[in-house]
Amino acid sequence: MKTLILSVTLCALLLGGCSIGPEYQRPNLDLPEQWQQTKSSADHHPLAIENHWWSYYQDPLLSQLIERALSDNLTLRLQLERISENRARLGFASAQRMPSLDGQAEAARSQQSAAVSAGGINNSFSLTGLLSYELDIWGRLARSRDSALAQFEASHYSHAAVRLQLIGDLISTYTNLRAAQEQLRITEHTLGLRRDSLELQQIRYDGGIIDQLGLQQARSEWQAVRALIPLRQEQVTRLESALAVLTGMSPAELMGTLDFGDGRLDQLTPQPALPDFLPSELLERRPDIRATEATLMAANAQLGVTMAERLPRFNLALFLGSVAGDIDDLLKSSTETWGISGAILGPLVDFGRNRARVETVKSLRDQAETSYRITVQTAFREVRDALLLTSTIAERETALRRQQEAAQKTLELVELRYQEGYSSFIEVLDAQRQLLGAELALTEATRDRLNAATALFKTLGGGWQTDEEPL
Repeated sequence: MKTLILSVTLCALLLGGCSIGPEYQRPNLDLPEQWQQTKSSADHHPLAIENHWWSYYQDPLLSQLIERALSDNLTLRLQLERISENRARLGFASAQRMPSLDGQAEAARSQQSAAVSAGGINNSFSLTGLLSYELDIWGRLARSRDSALAQFEASHYSHAAVRLQLIGDLISTYTNLRAAQEQLRITEHTLGLRRDSLELQQIRYDGGIIDQLGLQQARSEWQAVRALIPLRQEQVTRLESALAVLTGMSPAELMGTLDFGDGRLDQLTPQPALPDFLPSELLERRPDIRATEATLMAANAQLGVTMAERLPRFNLALFLGSVAGDIDDLLKSSTETWGISGAILGPLVDFGRNRARVETVKSLRDQAETSYRITVQTAFREVRDALLLTSTIAERETALRRQQEAAQKTLELVELRYQEGYSSFIEVLDAQRQLLGAELALTEATRDRLNAATALFKTLGGGWQTDEEPL
């Protein structure tokens, strides 16, 4: 027995560094040298992630809503619970590499048959401690811990990705709500102007200055704008409900009266300057990319575990105890009992079961790598689109602002000409319609600019800051 134990121990020392399965290597990705919209300078500094990047908007109410969402949102809470689960799994995988010590206490009382022995009642008491340990010759337990560690990291990055998505969605919803409120104000203001025009036309009709056609035209325009009010109000209500869900409000709060303030869209901070960063930095900044890569690392480690399960396992066991007929004699040296053993257990004929398991895990590893490549590809497309939109949306907003100013000036001139009798009332209505359309379009452009900035923050992994100019 001692010879067997010494042989097994020698094998453990010789093969202790052996590890079955492929070592992880990040997939080779064809990354661009620089972004088309930015130029990488020779003194380039990596961008640091800004944890409170939403403060860029300088809106205290928005900051309060985000802080509440980070503490009360149920989706984010679910991700935290998954982190706890994977932490426990990692602890179990780590503990599997350590020896296990079990204890047993037993008491027995029996009556022997007088036909085969002297008969009588016998007592038996025992205390036993069992130490067992698996020699991780092929690295199965080490790879299992590596897999659990990668899954634990993946859950952390997934939480960060969900957190980033939540903040981005909340800011976009908040911006859309402010835009909807602004459009509602514009529409209500226009409705008041239409009502004043209708009252004026009614007076002119009663005085015989205009015919019924002019009166009906004024009433038609008033009714047309009036019909827009319920739609604008519904849009505001829907966005308020969406914002309430994102912030984690309870059903009672959600069904109650919601009040997210009445701030103006143009009070939010204007468009940020584009950062200078390298494409390779995106692989380290985006939490969704890090999560999928950690999942790939876990699948790669799990492949090593499955391959090692096809090989024999080496187990050592040691027990030490005491057996006596009287409980008072249990601690005496004469009742001591001990034993040591070594065992080798391995598959002989399984009709291809283990091979099928290895092929299955290889397929899962390949799927994880493809998923990683898809995530990287999607991330680069999102960044490219966000950079393009951020660089062009300001031009559109400027053009629409000039259009709104021109429409306002046109309306003023047409109203002046109408009062002097040089223009018809139809021209006034047409100028009012053009102004309403220009104001609504300008509000949408401002909303899109703010959403583009949010998208850029989100696609870059959550804001940025440089050594020269912190955000």
